[in-house]
Amino acid sequence: MILSNLRQDRGQTLPMYVVVVGGLLFLAFAYFAFAQAAVARNAGQSAADAAALAAAQDARDELTDGFFEHLGDPVAWPRWLMAEGDFGYGYEAAAAQLAGENDSNLDGPVELTEVNGYPAFTAKIETRFTVGDSVIPDTENTRAKADATAVIEPRCEMVGGSDPAKLIEIDCEGSGLWTIDPKTPVDELVDLPTASDLFSVHLAE
Repeated sequence: MILSNLRQDRGQTLPMYVVVVGGLLFLAFAYFAFAQAAVARNAGQSAADAAALAAAQDARDELTDGFFEHLGDPVAWPRWLMAEGDFGYGYEAAAAQLAGENDSNLDGPVELTEVNGYPAFTAKIETRFTVGDSVIPDTENTRAKADATAVIEPRCEMVGGSDPAKLIEIDCEGSGLWTIDPKTPVDELVDLPTASDLFSVHLAE
Protein backbone atom coordinates (compact mmCIF):
# COMPACT_ATOMS: atom_id res chain seq x y z
CA MET A 1 0.00 0.00 0.00
CA ILE A 2 2.83 2.39 0.95
CA LEU A 3 4.74 1.48 -2.22
CA SER A 4 1.64 2.20 -4.28
CA ASN A 5 1.22 5.63 -2.67
CA LEU A 6 4.86 6.49 -3.37
CA ARG A 7 4.46 5.57 -7.03
CA GLN A 8 1.29 7.67 -7.19
CA ASP A 9 3.08 10.65 -5.60
CA ARG A 10 5.91 10.34 -8.09
CA GLY A 11 3.41 10.23 -10.92
CA GLN A 12 1.77 13.43 -9.70
CA THR A 13 5.07 15.22 -9.06
CA LEU A 14 6.56 14.63 -12.53
CA PRO A 15 4.00 16.75 -14.46
CA MET A 16 4.36 19.53 -11.88
CA TYR A 17 8.14 19.40 -12.26
CA VAL A 18 7.85 19.64 -16.04
CA VAL A 19 5.50 22.65 -15.75
CA VAL A 20 7.79 24.46 -13.28
CA VAL A 21 10.92 23.83 -15.34
CA GLY A 22 9.11 24.89 -18.50
CA GLY A 23 7.98 28.09 -16.82
CA LEU A 24 11.46 28.86 -15.59
CA LEU A 25 12.89 28.29 -19.07
CA PHE A 26 10.29 30.60 -20.59
CA LEU A 27 11.15 33.30 -18.05
CA ALA A 28 14.83 32.89 -18.81
CA PHE A 29 14.20 33.29 -22.54
CA ALA A 30 11.92 36.27 -21.88
CA TYR A 31 14.62 37.98 -19.79
CA PHE A 32 17.08 37.29 -22.59
CA ALA A 33 14.68 38.92 -25.07
CA PHE A 34 14.43 42.01 -22.86
CA ALA A 35 18.22 42.10 -22.68
CA GLN A 36 18.40 41.91 -26.48
CA ALA A 37 15.94 44.79 -26.74
CA ALA A 38 17.96 46.86 -24.26
CA VAL A 39 21.14 46.29 -26.26
CA ALA A 40 19.35 47.35 -29.46
CA ARG A 41 17.96 50.47 -27.76
CA ASN A 42 21.40 51.43 -26.43
CA ALA A 43 22.99 50.94 -29.82
CA GLY A 44 20.23 52.99 -31.43
CA GLN A 45 20.68 55.80 -28.91
CA SER A 46 24.43 55.83 -29.57
CA ALA A 47 23.72 56.15 -33.30
CA ALA A 48 21.28 59.01 -32.70
CA ASP A 49 23.78 60.80 -30.44
CA ALA A 50 26.52 60.45 -33.05
CA ALA A 51 24.25 61.71 -35.85
CA ALA A 52 23.10 64.76 -33.88
CA LEU A 53 26.65 65.65 -32.86
CA ALA A 54 27.87 65.26 -36.44
CA ALA A 55 25.16 67.64 -37.68
CA ALA A 56 26.05 70.23 -35.03
CA GLN A 57 29.78 69.92 -35.69
CA ASP A 58 29.25 70.45 -39.41
CA ALA A 59 27.16 73.55 -38.66
CA ARG A 60 29.84 74.75 -36.22
CA ASP A 61 32.36 74.62 -39.07
CA GLU A 62 30.00 76.77 -41.16
CA LEU A 63 29.73 79.31 -38.34
CA THR A 64 33.50 79.42 -38.05
CA ASP A 65 33.95 79.95 -41.78
CA GLY A 66 31.28 82.66 -41.74
CA PHE A 67 33.00 84.43 -38.85
CA PHE A 68 36.32 84.57 -40.69
CA GLU A 69 34.70 85.55 -43.99
CA HIS A 70 33.01 88.56 -42.34
CA LEU A 71 35.94 89.89 -40.30
CA GLY A 72 35.90 93.06 -42.40
CA ASP A 73 32.27 93.78 -41.52
CA PRO A 74 32.01 94.98 -37.89
CA VAL A 75 28.24 94.48 -37.96
CA ALA A 76 28.21 90.98 -39.43
CA TRP A 77 31.03 89.11 -37.67
CA PRO A 78 29.58 89.47 -34.14
CA ARG A 79 26.40 87.74 -35.35
CA TRP A 80 28.43 84.79 -36.59
CA LEU A 81 30.41 84.72 -33.36
CA MET A 82 27.12 84.48 -31.44
CA ALA A 83 26.05 81.50 -33.61
CA GLU A 84 23.46 83.58 -35.46
CA GLY A 85 24.72 82.90 -38.97
CA ASP A 86 22.93 80.98 -41.70
CA PHE A 87 23.40 77.27 -42.31
CA GLY A 88 23.47 75.28 -45.52
CA TYR A 89 22.41 71.65 -45.61
CA GLY A 90 25.74 69.95 -45.11
CA TYR A 91 24.70 68.96 -41.60
CA GLU A 92 22.14 66.55 -43.06
CA ALA A 93 24.80 64.58 -44.95
CA ALA A 94 27.10 64.61 -41.91
CA ALA A 95 24.35 63.17 -39.72
CA ALA A 96 23.48 60.50 -42.30
CA GLN A 97 27.11 59.44 -42.55
CA LEU A 98 27.54 58.99 -38.80
CA ALA A 99 24.22 57.17 -38.52
CA GLY A 100 25.38 54.81 -41.26
CA GLU A 101 28.69 54.21 -39.52
CA ASN A 102 26.63 53.08 -36.54
CA ASP A 103 24.55 50.65 -38.65
CA SER A 104 21.50 52.91 -38.69
CA ASN A 105 19.56 55.19 -41.03
CA LEU A 106 18.14 58.65 -40.44
CA ASP A 107 14.42 58.41 -39.73
CA GLY A 108 13.40 61.65 -41.46
CA PRO A 109 15.28 64.91 -41.98
CA VAL A 110 17.47 66.46 -39.30
CA GLU A 111 15.50 69.18 -37.54
CA LEU A 112 17.12 72.59 -37.03
CA THR A 113 15.75 73.94 -33.77
CA GLU A 114 16.85 75.93 -30.70
CA VAL A 115 17.82 75.10 -27.13
CA ASN A 116 18.12 78.04 -24.72
CA GLY A 117 18.25 80.37 -27.71
CA TYR A 118 21.13 78.56 -29.40
CA PRO A 119 21.00 76.54 -32.63
CA ALA A 120 20.38 72.83 -32.11
CA PHE A 121 19.97 69.79 -34.33
CA THR A 122 17.66 66.86 -33.67
CA ALA A 123 18.41 63.57 -35.43
CA LYS A 124 16.06 60.60 -35.43
CA ILE A 125 17.33 57.17 -36.43
CA GLU A 126 16.18 53.63 -37.03
CA THR A 127 18.68 50.80 -36.70
CA ARG A 128 19.41 48.56 -39.67
CA PHE A 129 19.60 45.57 -37.32
CA THR A 130 16.68 44.03 -35.46
CA VAL A 131 16.26 42.93 -31.87
CA GLY A 132 16.68 39.31 -33.03
CA ASP A 133 14.80 36.06 -32.57
CA SER A 134 13.22 35.49 -29.17
CA VAL A 135 10.20 33.98 -27.45
CA ILE A 136 8.45 37.35 -27.86
CA PRO A 137 6.64 37.48 -31.22
CA ASP A 138 8.00 39.61 -34.10
CA THR A 139 11.23 40.73 -32.43
CA GLU A 140 13.10 39.40 -35.46
CA ASN A 141 11.45 42.23 -37.46
CA THR A 142 11.65 44.94 -34.80
CA ARG A 143 14.22 47.72 -35.22
CA ALA A 144 15.17 50.20 -32.55
CA LYS A 145 14.39 53.89 -32.95
CA ALA A 146 15.97 56.78 -31.07
CA ASP A 147 16.51 60.51 -31.27
CA ALA A 148 19.01 63.01 -29.91
CA THR A 149 19.58 66.75 -29.97
CA ALA A 150 22.96 68.47 -30.08
CA VAL A 151 23.48 72.17 -29.32
CA ILE A 152 26.02 74.74 -30.50
CA GLU A 153 26.97 77.35 -27.90
CA PRO A 154 29.31 80.33 -28.40
CA ARG A 155 32.42 80.25 -26.24
CA CYS A 156 33.62 83.80 -26.97
CA GLU A 157 32.55 87.39 -26.45
CA MET A 158 33.90 90.70 -27.69
CA VAL A 159 36.19 92.49 -25.26
CA GLY A 160 34.45 95.57 -23.93
CA GLY A 161 35.76 98.90 -25.18
CA SER A 162 37.50 97.46 -28.25
CA ASP A 163 36.82 98.88 -31.71
CA PRO A 164 35.91 95.92 -33.98
CA ALA A 165 36.46 98.04 -37.09
CA LYS A 166 40.14 98.48 -36.16
CA LEU A 167 41.04 95.43 -34.09
CA ILE A 168 38.94 92.41 -33.17
CA GLU A 169 39.49 91.28 -29.60
CA ILE A 170 37.54 88.31 -28.31
CA ASP A 171 37.80 86.45 -25.04
CA CYS A 172 37.05 82.73 -25.36
CA GLU A 173 36.29 80.32 -22.56
CA GLY A 174 39.06 77.77 -22.36
CA SER A 175 41.46 79.40 -24.82
CA GLY A 176 41.70 83.00 -23.59
CA LEU A 177 42.17 86.26 -25.49
CA TRP A 178 42.43 86.41 -29.27
CA THR A 179 43.41 89.50 -31.26
CA ILE A 180 42.65 89.63 -34.98
CA ASP A 181 43.42 92.41 -37.45
CA PRO A 182 40.31 92.64 -39.69
CA LYS A 183 42.28 94.48 -42.41
CA THR A 184 44.58 91.52 -42.96
CA PRO A 185 43.36 88.85 -45.43
CA VAL A 186 42.36 85.65 -43.64
CA ASP A 187 44.84 83.52 -45.57
CA GLU A 188 47.65 85.75 -44.27
CA LEU A 189 46.57 85.58 -40.63
CA VAL A 190 48.33 83.16 -38.30
CA ASP A 191 47.42 81.73 -34.90
CA LEU A 192 43.66 81.91 -35.42
CA PRO A 193 41.11 80.32 -33.07
CA THR A 194 39.74 76.98 -34.19
CA ALA A 195 36.09 75.99 -34.43
CA SER A 196 36.31 74.33 -31.01
CA ASP A 197 37.80 77.53 -29.56
CA LEU A 198 34.85 79.57 -30.85
CA PHE A 199 31.96 77.17 -30.20
CA SER A 200 31.14 74.18 -28.02
CA VAL A 201 29.02 71.32 -29.24
CA HIS A 202 27.26 69.00 -26.80
CA LEU A 203 24.15 66.89 -26.43
CA ALA A 204 21.12 68.63 -24.97
CA GLU A 205 20.19 67.46 -21.49
